[in-house]
Amino acid sequence: MSGVKNLTVSEDEGEQRLDKWFKRRFPQLTQGHVEKMCRTGQIRVDGARAKAADRIAPGQTIRVPPLPDTEAPSRSPESRISAADTKLIQNAVLWKDEHIIILNKPAGLPSQGGSGQGDRHVDGLAEALKFGYKEKPKLVHRLDKDTSGLLMLARTDRVARALSEALRHRNTRKIYWALVAGVPHPRQGSIKYGLMKAPGHGRGGEGEKMLCIHPAKMAEFPDAKRAHTDFFTLWFLGTRMSWMALEPVTGRTHQLRAHLAELGHPIIGDGKYGSTAQENMGDGWGAQAGGEMSKKMHLHARSLSVQHPITKEMMTFTAPLPEHMARTWKLLDWNEKDVPADPFESLR
Repeated sequence: MSGVKNLTVSEDEGEQRLDKWFKRRFPQLTQGHVEKMCRTGQIRVDGARAKAADRIAPGQTIRVPPLPDTEAPSRSPESRISAADTKLIQNAVLWKDEHIIILNKPAGLPSQGGSGQGDRHVDGLAEALKFGYKEKPKLVHRLDKDTSGLLMLARTDRVARALSEALRHRNTRKIYWALVAGVPHPRQGSIKYGLMKAPGHGRGGEGEKMLCIHPAKMAEFPDAKRAHTDFFTLWFLGTRMSWMALEPVTGRTHQLRAHLAELGHPIIGDGKYGSTAQENMGDGWGAQAGGEMSKKMHLHARSLSVQHPITKEMMTFTAPLPEHMARTWKLLDWNEKDVPADPFESLR
C-alpha cells in the first residue's frame, strides 16, 4: 500500500470526471474501488468530499488515499473487449479523421460507466477505436443509455478541450427526432422550464429524475438550472402520436425527456418520465403505445453540426434511425425524406 498523496490536475488532463482521472492515473483501480473511496470520504477534491461523477479541472488538488500495489492487468485493455463488442463499436463509426470520431451510438449502450455498468459502455469500448493511436478517444459529451444517435469523441486531449469549449459556448447544433404521445399545441415553439434533481436514484445508473420548474418560480429553487428546448412537429397520426424534431439550446441531464413529459407528451417508450401504462396524461398519453410498436425509447440524436477544431470547417453529420425506430416509422408509413433536415433553419 502506498501512502496518502496530494496530486494536482494538470493542464494536459483538462476537464474530466473524477473517476476517469483516477482510472487513467491508477489503471489497477476498478470503478467500484473509486466509488467506494468517494463514499467513505477517502478521496477529496480541494479538501472537500467528492463523488465519482464530479468533474474536475486543471489546478485542483486531489487527495489520493493509500492504494493497493496490485499491478495493472498484463492483458491490454483492448484484449478485454469481446470480438462481438469490438465489431459493435467499430460498426457504429460514421466518420473519422486524425482528430475526431463520430459514432451512431446504439440504443441500450451507456455512454459512460456507472454503478453496475461494468466496462460495457462507449467509454470502455473506445479502447477498440484507437485505430493506431496510443490513447483511446475521449468522450466530449454523452447520450442517455436508451437514446441512440450521434456521439462525438476526440482523439487527443487538445481536441477534447477545444470541442468541450465549443459545446459550452453553444458553437454546436444538435437536432433530435422523437416519437411522442399526443399532438402538441402549438405545434412548434420553445420549452423553457428549469430543471433540478429530484430525490432518490434512477434505474440503470441514470441518476436522479429531473423535475421541471416554471420559469417564473426559478428564484424559489436555487438548485434549479435554466433549460431551453425548441420543438417542431414534423408529422402526426390523428391525435395519438407525433414525430417531433427537438433542438436542445442548453444541455441539461434528461432535458428533452423531462421537457416533453412536462408538456403532457412523453416520449414513447420512456417509462421513467411517461409511465409505462397506456393512460391519458393531460393532452398526451402514457409512454407505451402498445400493438406492434417497440417498447424501447423512441429518441434519436439525428443530426450534429460542429466546427472542426483544427480545420475550422463547418461539418454536419446525420445518423440513420435505429432498428426499432425504423420499424415504427415503417409501421406508421412515415418517410425520412418527407420532412426537412433542419426545420429550425427558418427561425434563425
